[in-house]
Amino acid sequence: MQVFRYPNPEDWAGITKRPALDSEQLTATVKDVLHRVKQEGDSALFGYTRQFDGVHLSALTVTREEIEAAVEMVPQNLKSAILQAASNIWKFHEAQKQQPEVVETMPGIRCWRQSTGIEKVGLYIPGGSAPLFSTLLMLGIPASIAGCREIVLCSPPNKSGKLDPAILFAASVVGINRIFKLGGVQAIAAMAFGTATVPKVYKIFGPGNQYVTAAKLLVQQHGLAIDMPAGPSEVAVFADGSANAGFIAADLLSQAEHGPDSQVLLVTTEENMVEKVLNAIQQQLSSLPRKEIALKALENSKLILLHDTTAAMALLNDYAAEHLILCTNDALALSEKVVNAGSVFIGHFSPESVGDYASGTNHTLPTNGYATAYSGVSLDSFVKKITFQQLSATGLQNIAGTITAMAEAEGLSAHARAVTIRTSSEEFAIQLKDLSRKL
Repeated sequence: MQVFRYPNPEDWAGITKRPALDSEQLTATVKDVLHRVKQEGDSALFGYTRQFDGVHLSALTVTREEIEAAVEMVPQNLKSAILQAASNIWKFHEAQKQQPEVVETMPGIRCWRQSTGIEKVGLYIPGGSAPLFSTLLMLGIPASIAGCREIVLCSPPNKSGKLDPAILFAASVVGINRIFKLGGVQAIAAMAFGTATVPKVYKIFGPGNQYVTAAKLLVQQHGLAIDMPAGPSEVAVFADGSANAGFIAADLLSQAEHGPDSQVLLVTTEENMVEKVLNAIQQQLSSLPRKEIALKALENSKLILLHDTTAAMALLNDYAAEHLILCTNDALALSEKVVNAGSVFIGHFSPESVGDYASGTNHTLPTNGYATAYSGVSLDSFVKKITFQQLSATGLQNIAGTITAMAEAEGLSAHARAVTIRTSSEEFAIQLKDLSRKL
């Protein structure tokens, strides 16, 4: 990790810049894959799976028999853990349901908003060296609660042409059975455009590397919705003198092991915390199975010493981390100063990994500074909110003058006529008479 002591505020943005691939080359590569999948369909999918995953598949679809066999392979202790996590995630997201509230804005004018599940959604679950079955719970559960009619799952196959058994068990817990052996950009393309095998969806969810993120951003140009630009994982930690250096090192490494393009950031106001954390990182790295991956991520990572908490929170809000951990005794009070973050972990005993797996909050979060404007995935991500209005004759009479005056001022006389043709009609007069008699 690079160490910066008391940098000037004008240097913060440069110091905390995220790692990035050559965007021009990346975009060109992704565009080519998207175009070929759109034009060639399944043929391109099989070809890219051979090229990128090194797997020769005879079919893209995961069969019921494969799902059942995989479920039997998952150890009972892991099944129990997944079920506990699923229960907590379900509780947290179920509580986000909202009943329609009818508002009478004027006498005779009733307006309300109602949530309707997006009919067809696609979930992308990273696989490879770290199959993220936890992400499937985070996406599949709110999709189910929202009432999405069709849920499509894509995840890259391993070298044996199989999906990780825990991913398939998690899918069975959530109730997803349209599952495809597809990873990377080709998976995003398949769900965006549809092929003979993979159905086209209306919105795509799920994290991934910079190629996957670029693919999601590009398919938006074809009218497809995405959850957010969720790219390589990141964490920022703020620590004062009350923090435990070992805890901090573990939190930083828990994100560094995600991938070589991840970034971790430590901000502290304590000079002696710098060496303590660096030493703890070295000690913990020696026993980390994904040590080489973590070391690559640490090359992109920063440790910043600042004079006081005010400066620290200003820098952290500018950085807008995906995950923000506050390791201080007054962490709850300090959390009120957070305005930009995907998810906040408060106090010495709130490790980020709890939110990754099982506390109940969603771990699909905005990265790369997008937390300044984006929220993490929630039940709202899987619904459309449709507004409704219903006017009685009295309601239309009450608002008619307002509408016609505004429409005429904008030069939109047909808008005004849509009101006056009704208020001057015989049906309108009859309705008003009927209403007056009832009153």
